[in-house]
Amino acid sequence: MIGPLRLVLAASLLAAPLAGCSDLPAGSLPPARAPSAPAQPLPAMKTFAATSPEPARRSNRDMARDFLDLSFELESGRTLPVMTRFEGPIRVRLTGDVPKGMVGELENVLGRMRTEAKLDIARTDSADAQVTIQAVSGDEIRRFLPQAACFVVPNITSLKDYPSARRKGLTDWAQLTTREHMAIFVPADVAPQEMRDCLHEELAQSLGPLNDLYRLPDSVFNDDNIHTVLTGFDMLMLRVTYAPELHSGMTRGEVAAVLPGILRRINPGGEAVPYEGLSTTPRDWIDAVQEALGPGAGPGARQRAGQKVIQIARREGWRDHRLAFSLYVYGRLVQGSDPASARAAFETAREICARSPETRIHGAFSSAQLAAHALTRGDGQQALSYLEGQPELALQYQNAALLSSLLMLRAEALDQLNRPQEAATVRLDSLGWARYGFGPDYAVREKLNEIAALSPQTVTRVAQPVTP
Repeated sequence: MIGPLRLVLAASLLAAPLAGCSDLPAGSLPPARAPSAPAQPLPAMKTFAATSPEPARRSNRDMARDFLDLSFELESGRTLPVMTRFEGPIRVRLTGDVPKGMVGELENVLGRMRTEAKLDIARTDSADAQVTIQAVSGDEIRRFLPQAACFVVPNITSLKDYPSARRKGLTDWAQLTTREHMAIFVPADVAPQEMRDCLHEELAQSLGPLNDLYRLPDSVFNDDNIHTVLTGFDMLMLRVTYAPELHSGMTRGEVAAVLPGILRRINPGGEAVPYEGLSTTPRDWIDAVQEALGPGAGPGARQRAGQKVIQIARREGWRDHRLAFSLYVYGRLVQGSDPASARAAFETAREICARSPETRIHGAFSSAQLAAHALTRGDGQQALSYLEGQPELALQYQNAALLSSLLMLRAEALDQLNRPQEAATVRLDSLGWARYGFGPDYAVREKLNEIAALSPQTVTRVAQPVTP
């Protein structure tokens, strides 16, 4: 039985929000501007400080329901008979080909878990650790799970033990009555942001919630992958998991009986918030999203799946972030064949996301696409309008891939408006974040050239670092 995992294609679709810009109609893009001189060195990589996110804003009644669905169901829809957690202090060790920066990222998230979720958790070098994080190559992970970027498994400590343990049924989450040992497999050969994102999500799921719910607007426990680091809601769910009123082996009914009191005690502000009660996400919508974003389907099949995603969202009467996500997915899939429909989808998604502070970061992805479309029309002023406030959101939510892309778009818009010095400063600022979000220098330069190629006019500037 496969444990919680982070999907490769869904993550890449959103982490690189401009990858689809090259799908615009033939003739609308000039060739990428090739540097006429050797590329200058990129500036140092920028990183985020470990800061506390905003607290969860929803009602305690909503969050009690969310906790039960996260803790007693798997992503497949299979139910779990009892709640499980670690009973005692939790120690975490790193093994394998540990890349530069992973220790610091782990210490950051462990510090947050101690402060925000009140967990007794720390890093150790002991082989007796409750959680083992093994850094391996992405190819090794995909050899076992082709669609996974990273994943977590109970009752083992090394990837080499996974096949045997799986055959024996030791990795079946439904057979657990308590958690004793967990193994997390994280890629060592990816961009720092992807490595960090895997650490956050898989570590959280090794400790607590095992499910992902598309209805959650404020959580990494959601396969839309909008949130890249643990949120205030996620930390609250972990704190509830380890509340003294709970223990491994409790049934859903037993947990449900004490949840209101736990939430009243640790999240008193949620008592006064009205119950929202978003509808359950139907399986046919989830399947359509997976077909639209997953491997194996051709362009035509993906577009049909994207249309189905929209149809189901409207059938369900959604007006929340799931409708916005449906429109975003559809827009990404059709912008090569029907750019007008794509722009309309992005505009509507952006409007939906603007209605709530919880979903403003969701709207940043559509804003990036709309800015890219404006640049292809040579409308730098409109592109700047779409980008207003968006880099600041990406910085707040610690998404360097999105942040650097938004800054590169802003620089391109400034160039179109004949403001080259401002453009050079913004572009330079984007590069340190791009090194964190996209990884190696060649990937950063490819992103620069991709965005430079959006402008329809001939420009002699080269897409490489400019010193102030």
